Formats: sequence, structure tokens, C-alpha cells
Amino acid sequence: MAVPAWAWFATIGGLLVLFAIDLLIVDRKPHEVTIGEAGRWVAFYIGCALAFGGAVWAFSGPVYAGEFFAGYITEYSLSVDNLFIFLIIMSAFAVPKIHQHRVLLVGIVIALVMRGIFIAVGAVAIAKFSWVFYLFGLFLIYTAWKLSRQGLGEDEEYEENAMTRFVRRLFPVTDNYHGAKSIVKLDGKRFVTPMFIVMIAIGTADLLFAVDSIPAIFGLTKEPFLVFTANAFALMGLRQLYFLLGGLLRKLVYLSVGLAIILGFIGVKLVLEALHTNTLPFINGGEPLGVPTIGIQVSLSVIVGVLVVTTVASLIKSRKTEANDAEDESDLTEPAAQKH
Repeated sequence: MAVPAWAWFATIGGLLVLFAIDLLIVDRKPHEVTIGEAGRWVAFYIGCALAFGGAVWAFSGPVYAGEFFAGYITEYSLSVDNLFIFLIIMSAFAVPKIHQHRVLLVGIVIALVMRGIFIAVGAVAIAKFSWVFYLFGLFLIYTAWKLSRQGLGEDEEYEENAMTRFVRRLFPVTDNYHGAKSIVKLDGKRFVTPMFIVMIAIGTADLLFAVDSIPAIFGLTKEPFLVFTANAFALMGLRQLYFLLGGLLRKLVYLSVGLAIILGFIGVKLVLEALHTNTLPFINGGEPLGVPTIGIQVSLSVIVGVLVVTTVASLIKSRKTEANDAEDESDLTEPAAQKH
């Protein structure tokens, strides 16, 4: 897929315009984002991703469009794990609800820049060393195994990472928030506010999740342009998904199982592709092996199918749990009511 320079500039320019619209419309007047508002913005960003995928189909064909959609869906679903951490960070820093949208907006811009660097390094490594797919594949299989055992991070406690601690040492930080300001001047001295620190925390926390999500998407497409745009559209819609899902996150009880299956599947896909194009001298004398590979149509079907099944199963399980809890409460209150 040959992507001309103008396409890169036009895409990045379009993404910047979307960020500017979001900042000017949603964040022009700080407020608590409602579920209805978040739902409309989620639909808008999904529509943008669908339109972009349609453009890829029109200019480059269905295979590359399929790779973009598979990468986008995978990145978006893996981003749900980010939402658990975002909830923990917002709670740890006691971010006022009216300013949470701005925190997420700036934090995700930081994350997108850092992911861009990560993607560039990964693309160069893959182009020069085909055996990198072995490392990516085995890492994803290990991550899938770990995720299936530990689950998502909803019960974790937040500990500031090295970058956040470095910023605290570098700049004096105020004890309280000063509206939406990141930097304030008090008694002739400049301070950063907790708003600035929490933005850094959100942006750098996302990079930890890129460690598994970037290899996962490279398992679906080798095109840096598609890897970057799939990440960009997934991250852009992530902010509003945070407000839309809210407490629903904890109802997705089987999501960790679904994500583990997806990561494991992509890991196996990468290992098969690495064997199919093998150049390592200690494997089959450096010659490729005649193993089957997994096409993008199968990959997309597996990803969508696993997400649908795990989501439906999670909601059914949560509904049964809530019904059982309601019955237990009624059993506890009924004797007291009869005695009265």
C-alpha cells in the first residue's frame, strides 16, 4: 500500500480538525458530560471511522479496508482496559467532573503522539527484521494467558509512574485545582496544578497499554498508515466512551476472557506468519515453512464474533447476578417486615 505524503498530511490535518472541533464545542464551557451527549459523540466518531474505512476501500480496495476495520475494532476493544485505569486515575486525583473531558482530551493527544513514535519504531523493526513477528506473537500469547488469569484492572490501585513523579520533582505543584488551568502564577512564582499532573498521568498510562495493542494491530496489518489511523480513531472515540459506559464497565465481567482470546488468536496468527516467511537459520535451516496463514477476513470475523459473544454473555451474567442480589435482599427484609 503506497501512501503518498499528501495523504499523510491530509489525514493528520483532518484529525487535528476533529480535535479542535471537540475542544471548541464540547470543552468551550466546562460541564459534566451527559450520557446522551456522550452517546452522540461516540456515534459521530464511529461514523468518522466508518467513513475513513470506506475511503480506504475506495482508493486501495477491500483487503486494506478490512485490515483497517480489524485494527480499529481491536484497538477500540483493547482500549476498554484503559477506561478502568482512567477511572482509577480520575478518582485518585479527585478530578472535578466538569473538567474530566479536558483531562482526557489532552491526555489522549499526548498518548497519540507517543503511540506515533512507537508505531514508527515498530514499522522500521518489522521492515528490517522479519523475526520480530516471533517476538510479537509470543508476547501476545503470554499477555493473553496473563489477562485470562488476572482479568482487567478494575480493582487496581493507582501508583504514579516515573514520568509523573519526574514532573512533580521538576515543577512545584499546587495543592488544589484552579479551574481548568494547568499553570498558575501565585505570589510571583509559577506552579503547575493537579490538572497538569493528571493529564500527564493519563497520557503516560496509555503508553503502557500500547505495549500489547501495537503488536496486536501489527498482527493484522503491516501498513504503518493503517496502524496509525486505527489507533487515532480508537483513541478519539475513547473519551466519549468513558462517559457513555460509566458504571456499565463493571458489568462486562467476561470482557477480559474475550480480549485474552483475541490477543491469543492474533499471537498465533503472527507466529504462523513468521514461520511462513521464516529466515532464522536454526528453524528449518532458514527456509520458510509451509504452514497455513490466517487471512484478514477470518481475523475480522473472529474479532467481531468474540466481542459480541463475550458482551452478550457478560450482560446476561450481570443481569442474573443483580436478580439474585435482589432476591437475597428481599429474603433478608421479609422476616423483619413480618415480625413488625
